[in-house]
Amino acid sequence: MNNIQQEREALGQRLREFRQRTGRTGKELAEALGWQASKISKIELGRQTPSESDITAWTRATGTDHARSDLLASLHTLELRYAEWQRQLRTGTHARQQALVDIEAKATTIRAFESTYIPGLLQTAGYAQHRLAEIVHVYGVPNDVDQGVHTRMRRQETLYQPGRRFHFVMTEAALRYLTCPPEILEGQLDRLLALISMRTLKVGVIPFDTRYPVSPIHGFWVYDDRMVLVETFSAELTLAQPQEIRLYSKIFERLASAAQYGSEARATVNRALDDLTKRPD
Repeated sequence: MNNIQQEREALGQRLREFRQRTGRTGKELAEALGWQASKISKIELGRQTPSESDITAWTRATGTDHARSDLLASLHTLELRYAEWQRQLRTGTHARQQALVDIEAKATTIRAFESTYIPGLLQTAGYAQHRLAEIVHVYGVPNDVDQGVHTRMRRQETLYQPGRRFHFVMTEAALRYLTCPPEILEGQLDRLLALISMRTLKVGVIPFDTRYPVSPIHGFWVYDDRMVLVETFSAELTLAQPQEIRLYSKIFERLASAAQYGSEARATVNRALDDLTKRPD
């Protein structure tokens, strides 16, 4: 996240330099563009990401049209690294799932850690439906949940393709959070038991009584040594700097070393399943 903020601040710094060369104050440029003065300040300080039209208007007003293409390229890179959910989901959930199909098709090794829910590639259709319905509700995007679920299920075809390696790690909390009705979660846990037994997948669970080597602050996915995807409430971060990938790979290995696999993992899932079935109606 720090690198992304630095890129936003660097873009704002360039725009501020162009304004200063004209001898205008921020208030004077704002008046010329018909903006609030606070918008100029936020953009220059990296507190607000300018739009393409903002950059076009800024370069015209400061006589720096020659720099527009470079600035727009910087903006595009920033948008790829920090993609707001409202923009990604503006047409619904299907397009986002299709984008993941494309990303996963290019990866030979996928490592994923999730602390609050079952990873998407391991979800049942019922569990996925509630996850995507939550997204539609929270972000107020078009309701195409059925289509989104269909695409998420299609994503799982990659699990059975030869030459692929998958390593999933999740916390015991992810097995127990009621983010869907109990009967849906029960089916999901049954599915997880079957997946743990597959030889082509490595599925680990970190029990509650384990001492964590790294705090499970948030989930993340590592695709080969190419990029890392991190989800926040407001946006998805795409991290592609070598040092970022090395850091997340190191964190994943430490979390994975604390996980249970095979019969031990199945025992933890079965305990969660037993507790779920014993819950009062």
